[in-house]
Amino acid sequence: MIRDFVAIDFETANRVRSSVCSIGLVFVKNGIIVDEQYSLIKPYPNYYLADNTAIHGLTPADTNNAPTFDEVWERFEPMVRDLPFVAHNAPFDRSCLIAAHNAYDLYYPDYTFFCTLKASRHKLRGQLPNHQLHTVAAYCGYDLTAHHNALADAEACAHIALKLL
Repeated sequence: MIRDFVAIDFETANRVRSSVCSIGLVFVKNGIIVDEQYSLIKPYPNYYLADNTAIHGLTPADTNNAPTFDEVWERFEPMVRDLPFVAHNAPFDRSCLIAAHNAYDLYYPDYTFFCTLKASRHKLRGQLPNHQLHTVAAYCGYDLTAHHNALADAEACAHIALKLL
């Protein structure tokens, strides 16, 4: 069971993984949520697909004046430095983090990731109709009413991780 971690979630503007347009981070120490951080991000490349906007509701009007990923990460990196990340469908969020680092020519220190989707498929096999974030969160006692808001999704992931990892 991991007790210290950062739950992370990205929303993207388009199909390019570096096009992160928001990030949510939930910091857990000794099994307790101790901090939450959220930021809009000006995506790279800076365009939105209607399908992505339909999912998370963000548009260019929301992010045109937002900081770029490198500016946001400069603020968050000292907070996450030695903690593992937890994400629901970790390969997606990890690939976004790597792509954004690459887009801004930032050093990527090969962060450790744990996946609550993988854990739910393993530990809750046959107990749920699916393993989507809101379904698993509800099973773990968390009501995810703002699904696809990066901070709300990261918070749901943190609650799942505390039950399943």
